[in-house]
Amino acid sequence: MPDIKAKILIIEDDREIAAIEKDFLDINGFEAVIENDGIEGQKLALSGKFSLIILDLMLPGKDGMAICRDIRDKIDIPILIVTARTEDNEIIRGLGLGADDYIIKPFSPTELVARVKSHIARYKRLTRNTLNPQKTDDFDFGWLRINKGTRSVFINENEIFLTNIEYEMLLFFIANAGMVFSKEQLYSRIWGEDMYGDLKTVAVHINRLREKIEKVPSDPVHLQTVWGAGYRFMS
Repeated sequence: MPDIKAKILIIEDDREIAAIEKDFLDINGFEAVIENDGIEGQKLALSGKFSLIILDLMLPGKDGMAICRDIRDKIDIPILIVTARTEDNEIIRGLGLGADDYIIKPFSPTELVARVKSHIARYKRLTRNTLNPQKTDDFDFGWLRINKGTRSVFINENEIFLTNIEYEMLLFFIANAGMVFSKEQLYSRIWGEDMYGDLKTVAVHINRLREKIEKVPSDPVHLQTVWGAGYRFMS
């Protein structure tokens, strides 16, 4: 029985760019669907039919930032922002709203395909681990409790929502507690070894995770910065 093609939603108002993205994705074994309008794109995104969303920021009807914000707590699939903006604050804002990664125009279609493949592989790996948990389902540090079977995370008995990236990052740090990892190592281990992107992605997700698990995110006790080396988790 042939493999079912992963469906990719492209929300992009530049029809030429969208067509190029679709062509390269189709050639590489995906089924890509294009929507040029932001409002209609959001409706499609929420349909549950897609494995990944490629989301432009500048869109008619509704901009990509608002779409990302409105769909992230409803669907938990990879969101890849595509933008012509190079300002750090815009990119950081997009990641802060729940995007998994970003790519700046102009870009190589080959790079886009590589990013898509890696994000889908990472998502499948996480989903597989959730459906088939290890014998030890729980991490319990008192202040932090995780049930891998239900993918539930509790801080001081209050359940919190983590995106797939944040959840996988937290599990990785816990499994390697006390070890220091550079941004490059984290990007390779969590986003995928065949990926190549801007390392500010890592820093933004670290900060997002701190906001959810630390009592004082600006002075982290558990997810620490080791200056000049990287980050480590201390229980």
